[in-house]
Amino acid sequence: MYILIFLNIIVYNIKNKGLDYMDNLHEALERQNIAYFSMEIGLRSDIATYAGGLGGLAGDAIRSAADLNIPFVAVTLVSNKGYFRQTLDPAGNQIEHKDEWNPAHFMTLCKEEVKVKIQDRDVKIRAWIYTYKSHIGGCVPIIFLDTNVEGNESEDRKITDFLYGGDQRYRLKQEIVLGIGGVRMLNALGFRVRKYHMNEGHSSLLALELLKQNSVDPKKVKELCIFTTHTPVEAGHDKFDYGLVKDLIKDKNNVEILRKFGGQNYFDTSIFAMNLSNYINGVTKRHSQISSALYPGYKINAITNGVHSYTWASPYFRKLYDRYLPDWENEPELLIRVGEIPDTEIWEAHWSAKRDLIDEVNKKTGVGMDYDTLTIGFARRMTSYKRPTLIFSDLEMLRSINKRGKIQLIFAGKAHPNDEAGKQIIRDIFKIIETLRDDIKIVFLENYNMDLAAKMVSGVDVWLNTPNCPYEASGTSGMKAAHNGVVNFSVLDGWWIEGWIEDVTGWSIGPKPDEKISIEEIRTAELRDLYYKLYYIIVPMYYEQKDEWLKLINNSIGMIASYFNSHRMMRYYVTQAYL
Repeated sequence: MYILIFLNIIVYNIKNKGLDYMDNLHEALERQNIAYFSMEIGLRSDIATYAGGLGGLAGDAIRSAADLNIPFVAVTLVSNKGYFRQTLDPAGNQIEHKDEWNPAHFMTLCKEEVKVKIQDRDVKIRAWIYTYKSHIGGCVPIIFLDTNVEGNESEDRKITDFLYGGDQRYRLKQEIVLGIGGVRMLNALGFRVRKYHMNEGHSSLLALELLKQNSVDPKKVKELCIFTTHTPVEAGHDKFDYGLVKDLIKDKNNVEILRKFGGQNYFDTSIFAMNLSNYINGVTKRHSQISSALYPGYKINAITNGVHSYTWASPYFRKLYDRYLPDWENEPELLIRVGEIPDTEIWEAHWSAKRDLIDEVNKKTGVGMDYDTLTIGFARRMTSYKRPTLIFSDLEMLRSINKRGKIQLIFAGKAHPNDEAGKQIIRDIFKIIETLRDDIKIVFLENYNMDLAAKMVSGVDVWLNTPNCPYEASGTSGMKAAHNGVVNFSVLDGWWIEGWIEDVTGWSIGPKPDEKISIEEIRTAELRDLYYKLYYIIVPMYYEQKDEWLKLINNSIGMIASYFNSHRMMRYYVTQAYL
């Protein structure tokens, strides 16, 4: 019976009538749902429950699940004070503000409440439900857990306020609410759950609750659980000292279970999730290999990330795809037929998106960027391993490139409030902007969010990505750019290893991942590629070989966007993990 249900999902172009969750609750509760747990989910800019790529990926997974009518329910925290809203002073100092939003403006409050034990207190949890409705079919209910409940102590009412806020104590409280509270809320609301999908280790405590519900039988729990890791380095996985664990989770039996499955020296949320999941995966092929080396003894599969095609294609490209590739939004693989669209119309769509971005930049900054100049974009979390300033390693070389053909650069991104090195990177970029003011137009746009991301990935000409390998588990912004014919220029890490064909889908920076050379040699090769390709290939092609540039635009859409989309990703999850 279940197999038949899920095989029907594979025939994804059969459109079933969408389900309005709040009006037809009994129908939603009859389904065998995949329960998707994620600390952050990016749905829209004015619901500030995301910080970066993890939340963006979760949002796109939900959108594709709705499009494909996959029985799906998502669980997260309400984070009604947001991650933070970023402003920047003239020197580039990041100032963090609350990014508050009111769930009552977007969601329905449920009458059901559940409790979790934190220290010796019962902490009450309520739920808001937001229904994401696909423009072509189904819908997905998203449960936002909220501890701001009358009767809770003051400190407990704040547990779900800030995304990734506070210290280790605050974070562990949040993970108790998300994992244990999330399972209890699904039960209280009457959802029937076929599988629990943990999107990173933040939600791994759901497996503790499932153990208690299944007579502490790990085999039964493993049959229920799927774990996706997004982190390629050990330091990036959540770990908690057992002194803190014992203080917040008083039950000795529970603490012993955490030790048994989550590590003896400290509680490793990823180890706990892997030990209690029958299916584990990384988010690219390369990331799967790195994770397997990091955690030997575990079978770590690979399902490469994708992005939601309809969401991230600009309105101009949507119109083109609608006209020439009917049903592309439900079958993004049809983008491989982009050759049917006249190049003149593709260029006009790109030009329109670029015009919108440049107008927005000039309105916000007054820097006076123009439409004709080759525009390079870089937008992601500002942190050391992303190396946002790599392109500024040799300013004289950059000036030479600009003399060969004008370039302009647009940067955006937030540094985590506790990442002082990341904040310094922003200040460094501001200093470089001032140094190059008379030569190259460069801007740093504040408060990077989904709306600004959509403008940038569709409006620049080249998308630049320069992380230290192998720290980019996946990366998805380049996939979004490709949906708009923007050409990728990137270090060979994460998804780009799979998407890159030199001079066909874009360009690489530096050596291949398996080359056995020193860190110094890698750095030399990266800078050589970065400047050589800009000077001799990218700039001349943009200004002198428009036909060749249009081939790259077509290949970005036909070879990258047709594959690196979340419809393909979710179908892989269905066939490999959910069945």
